[in-house]
Formats: sequence, structure tokens, C-alpha cells
Amino acid sequence: MVSDELQKIEGRMQASVSGLRKELATLRTGRATPALVEHIRVDYAGVPTPLNQIAGISVSEASLLIIQPWDKGSIREIEKAILKSELGFNPTNDGNVVRISIPPLSEERRQELIRVVRKRIEERKVTVRNFRHEVMNDLKGMEKNKEISEDEHKRALGQLQKLTDAHIAEIDQAGRDKEKELLEA
Repeated sequence: MVSDELQKIEGRMQASVSGLRKELATLRTGRATPALVEHIRVDYAGVPTPLNQIAGISVSEASLLIIQPWDKGSIREIEKAILKSELGFNPTNDGNVVRISIPPLSEERRQELIRVVRKRIEERKVTVRNFRHEVMNDLKGMEKNKEISEDEHKRALGQLQKLTDAHIAEIDQAGRDKEKELLEA
């Protein structure tokens, strides 16, 4: 029963870490990568659709993204969606493809992005700690209802703390990696 609870919470913690990594991949460095724009929602036939579901996204140079829509009629909507996003890109199109030139980051923009990274890191740490708190309360209830012994409760709390520490360390490492990437770009 306790191990089921710990496995379930470990899955939730791992999902939080994975979500953070995906989120950080969308933050712009100085290099072009499809992850920068694939999450952008485009109004396609009246339905907000992720860009990667209506177009092919490729990198032709270190600082140039090429977006080739499968339906040429959606080029205008793709351009609008990119302009509306908070990424600050200025797309151009030739009627067949949309090109996005990735300008180098200014020092001011780098610092702003680092603040965003740190904020997202802290939010994920809070999420992981909240997961820990939920399980701690569940374990306390199990002990109170005599479903587990006091020793099992203490052992489970120790395992829970190890899980939490490991996932917080992963979150910190993801943040350090992204900050390093932002400073190098």
C-alpha cells in the first residue's frame, strides 16, 4: 500500500520534471530549434491547433527556422500566431514557406530569460513539494487508522524525502543547463 503510494507520486514528480524540460526547450537561446515554435497554437479552420500538427518545422541554418505548412492557405494564420506569441519573432513568407530568422540575444534579453527560467524552476519545485505534502498527509492518515505501523510510517517518510530530493536535484540541473545555454548563445 505504501509502495503503491510512493510509485504513484514518483510518476507525478517525474512528469513535472519532464514538463519543465519541455517548457525550457521553448525558451529562445540564440540557436534555431523547432521546439521554439512547435507549441504555438494556430487558428486553423477555427480550431486552435499546435503548429507542429499543421506544418513541417525544420532548421536550415543555425539561426533560421523554416515552417512549411501542409495547407498553403494557412500561411497567414501561422504568421499571425507567431507574431502574437511572446517570442518576439518577425516571420516572413514567400507564399510557400514561413521563414523565421533568430536574432542573437542581447545581454538584457538573456538576463530576462534567466529570470523566467528561475521562476519556472521555483514553480516546479513548489509543485514537487506539494506532491510530497499530499503523500505525507496520506501516510499520517494511514498511521492514524492503524493501516501502517509507526516504523513503516517513518520508513515511508524517509523514502518520500529521498524521492523529493532527487526530483528537486533534477529540476535544479535542468535550470542550470538552460542558464548555461542562455549565457553561451
